[in-house]
Amino acid sequence: MFARLVTMRLKANSAEEFSRLIDNEILPLLRKQNGFRDEITFISRGRALGISLWDTQEDAAAYKGTGYPEVLKTLAKVLKGRPTVETFEVANSTLHKLAAKAAAKTA
Repeated sequence: MFARLVTMRLKANSAEEFSRLIDNEILPLLRKQNGFRDEITFISRGRALGISLWDTQEDAAAYKGTGYPEVLKTLAKVLKGRPTVETFEVANSTLHKLAAKAAAKTA
């Protein structure tokens, strides 16, 4: 499993709009991407962090070239500057373990 960590600066007083955009526009787009597993967002003092989880590194890379430009366009009205993106291999995750258990039960 792979993760994309996106660090963003928010425009003043835009946290509520940011959350609305994530719920109503970004999550539906992410759910259509191959290999997408989960999205977690955090907001604090004008900053936002987004962690998306992907089945494979290839799925995360494909999203970078296809879905991510659309996400940037959608969030442009609430962001200051360009987000930074880092990718990681997931070492530990309860989500990962839950997915493995669920797969084992259906096999």
